[in-house]
Amino acid sequence: MNPQSNESRGVVSTENRIQTVALLVLATIALGFVLYWFKGVLIPFVLAALLAIGLEPLAEWQMRRLRLPRALAILSTLFVSLVLLWLVVQVVTASVTQLAANAGLYQARFSEMLAWAREHLPSERFGIKGTDDLSSLIDLPEGSISGFLLGTTNALLDLVSQAMLVMVFLVYLLAGWTGRTAGGVWAAAEARVRRFIVAKTLISAVTGVLVGSVLAILGVELAVVFGLFAFLLNFIPTVGSIVATLLPLPIVLVNPEVGPTAAVLAIVIPGTIHFVIGNVVEPPLIGGTVDLNPITALLALVIWGTLWGVVGMLLATPLTAVLRILAERLEPTRPLGELLGGRGGQT
Repeated sequence: MNPQSNESRGVVSTENRIQTVALLVLATIALGFVLYWFKGVLIPFVLAALLAIGLEPLAEWQMRRLRLPRALAILSTLFVSLVLLWLVVQVVTASVTQLAANAGLYQARFSEMLAWAREHLPSERFGIKGTDDLSSLIDLPEGSISGFLLGTTNALLDLVSQAMLVMVFLVYLLAGWTGRTAGGVWAAAEARVRRFIVAKTLISAVTGVLVGSVLAILGVELAVVFGLFAFLLNFIPTVGSIVATLLPLPIVLVNPEVGPTAAVLAIVIPGTIHFVIGNVVEPPLIGGTVDLNPITALLALVIWGTLWGVVGMLLATPLTAVLRILAERLEPTRPLGELLGGRGGQT
């Protein structure tokens, strides 16, 4: 009777595992739909939550060192955040205005480049027969560049509106913030993510300043904006550094004031900065804060990028780190946490 009883229990256990796996798959699919369809609200909320984790120590420092009441400490922290946001908006707006003012110059430079290509390059080898196609590009109206600038401006305005929604969420999160129990699951996730956010932000800020300074010295327009992009894209592993390095290329090519040597240096030097910081400086400082397997980080980049676009790619690493820490601290999901870490769950 015992063998039959053991066999029966084995069958039940197998069925339970199949049901559990099926439920997890369905729950994951449902969660994916929720994250995608409600991303308009979830993205600002998640950004605000990460900002709250990073800014809470500033408020606590003011309460502890300056003896400020909590409400006043939160207000001063929010004021600093608004000032930084205002500075970013001013820089981007001034740069877009400058770009719009030089639209005619860029159009002429672009036409000169196409005319040179028509005369010196064997266009037939690239499937371009005759000169009609290139002529149509050379005669590209200036309105096309104006349309591009209008689309860029609208995108920036949308970004600013999202930033204001983030600030609203941030106010409520900081106002309702309470101390976490030491050693708790959330305390571990919060401490790990805070270390990552602070270290990554400082490293990205240094990267952005270096890249922007180099481009400004070389005479590249929108150098400050490209430095800002270098700061933001540094949060995206590997891909972000490549994109940030290549972003100035169109402006460099169409700007007649930037010579060939400066154009090459405008790509080589920022690329070297990204490589050195990403492979030499960054790993010792933040390599252990998120404790993610490289394959896990890459998959997270793809999944969150598919769900939330570029913002999802920016948030992929901290969000996955939170999921890993929570999964590892809970007994039923501990194997998943160990899998995401890739080091047997050692933290």
